[in-house]
Amino acid sequence: MKGFIAFMNKWGVIGLAIAVIIGGKLNAWVSALVEDIIMPILTFFIPGGAWRDAVWNLGPIALKMGHFIGVTIDFILIAYLVYWFFTHVLKDEAVASAGKK
Repeated sequence: MKGFIAFMNKWGVIGLAIAVIIGGKLNAWVSALVEDIIMPILTFFIPGGAWRDAVWNLGPIALKMGHFIGVTIDFILIAYLVYWFFTHVLKDEAVASAGKK
């Protein structure tokens, strides 16, 4: 949290705008990764192959489980990539900038 506060103090609203843009593009990238790379591989193991259209019917209620599973995979990948970025990339940058002082 200290790193984010320091980033915002240094860059202000411009830094927040940059973070939002990068976050949006990361979301698009991960969605494409899931839809175009990961799920076609998993579709090999799913009968019929239309995993996003998978529906579980409970009487009059139709639960769109395929869409939910796809969004869950997107979320897990985004959360992992953000975690990795903050723990590895920014830590290395902080170490490098500390060495310059």
